[in-house]
Amino acid sequence: MGGSGGSVTNAEKRPNELLSSWFVRSGWSKGELARQVNRRARQLGANHISTDTSRVRRWLDGENPREPIPRILSELFSERFGCVVAVEDLGLRAAHQSPTVSGVDLPWTGPQTVALIGEFSRSDLMLARRGFLGSSLALAAGPSLVEPMQRWLVPTPGAAPGTEHAAESDSRRRGNRLSKPELDLLESTTVMFRQWDAQCGGGLRRKAVVGQLHEVTDLLQEPQPEAVTRRLFKVAAELAELAGWMSYDVGLQPTAQKYFVLALHAAKEAGDKPLGSYVLSSMSRQMIHLGRPEDALELIHLAQYGSRDCASPRTQAMLYAMEARAYANMGQPSKCKRAVRMAEDTFTDADDWDEPDPDWIRFFSEAELHGENSHSFRDLAYVAGRSPTYATMAEPLMKRAVELFGKDPEHQRSYALNLIGMATVHLLQKEPEQSTVLADEALGIARKVRSERVNTRIRKTVDTAVRDFGGVAEVIQLTEQLAVHLPETAEAAV
Repeated sequence: MGGSGGSVTNAEKRPNELLSSWFVRSGWSKGELARQVNRRARQLGANHISTDTSRVRRWLDGENPREPIPRILSELFSERFGCVVAVEDLGLRAAHQSPTVSGVDLPWTGPQTVALIGEFSRSDLMLARRGFLGSSLALAAGPSLVEPMQRWLVPTPGAAPGTEHAAESDSRRRGNRLSKPELDLLESTTVMFRQWDAQCGGGLRRKAVVGQLHEVTDLLQEPQPEAVTRRLFKVAAELAELAGWMSYDVGLQPTAQKYFVLALHAAKEAGDKPLGSYVLSSMSRQMIHLGRPEDALELIHLAQYGSRDCASPRTQAMLYAMEARAYANMGQPSKCKRAVRMAEDTFTDADDWDEPDPDWIRFFSEAELHGENSHSFRDLAYVAGRSPTYATMAEPLMKRAVELFGKDPEHQRSYALNLIGMATVHLLQKEPEQSTVLADEALGIARKVRSERVNTRIRKTVDTAVRDFGGVAEVIQLTEQLAVHLPETAEAAV
């Protein structure tokens, strides 16, 4: 391998047309791609990698590089295009990796879940740049993602008789048994982290959440009574989901996916099916963002099936709303409309639910319901070729969501996202002046929160405005404001 970057020599090479296609569309030069590969390799610790323009040219000519370069290229192109670009999509061969280390097909056992969460969070804290965690580099999609998640539904064998008593006796002897106040504090800290995320975006406290998650895995490695262990797994699941959500929010997609997968494993160990369905909904939202609505729909259906007999109306309404988003992006209006109605009807029962909702679903308010459903109709409008009918259906719902979030200082990121959503609706209705007013307000919020997701959506909305209404004075002014306050080169702080 040596300093060349290490490539497999092929006796009869053919130009790699797939890699060439992605490369041309990326707009990168050979030198820029080489520099990015070298930078990622150094973060991995692969200091022997030293790629240059001639090496990139050879890859384009058909030379197949050795690992970790195929995975690095997959990561770079996935980030560039905002969708899953697998190693195979680049016309490259991926080295075989143990699924327990590199993929999402992980063993569904308590001890291994704890070990994997501990290992992954420790690596994240150590590297903590661009979400580059070596073996977890590639995003999973399609059957390689959905099929392993289906094992969430397989019952876990119960603890062996006497296990709880033995663990309790051992913990008393060692003096490390967690008290109820300590457990309560862990749970309240998780609530606090979730509030910070809603107010400030994922970029500000992500490492703090990962650090807390790592501490909880340390506690899970100590003998505890079964009831305490279940509560600790629940805390671990919530923290891992939140770490995944924050990673998703700042644009670290492979890292986010791995945390979501680990969160689902922890939720299963906690015996908390509604929490597991919530984790799957976050995975589904990520797949919609990455342009994989079919995967999103399968994950949501898995969540609905697994929690149908125990999830609260608020949770079920959220799942229906996400189902609608998936159908919208698949271009299936009748199924989307039905899911929207189900979300609305189910949400009306939320206040009559006998038990208090867990904190992780309390975000799904009336404002969030209207926001999700309006985004479904907005997405339908784009899929249907900028349909004015669906844009008109989206408008009153989006207007109500903006109104409600505008009164809620605790959810500034959601307010910004819905302002951007309303701006896109006005663009669909050929009202660029109104659109720029909303986008400008969202830009002001984006400067205060640390959310690359908000930044990206503003940039895309402004790009659409420029493409369709580039000569309008307000659009020109907004473009200038964007260049000053949200330059394309800015990277999210992690």
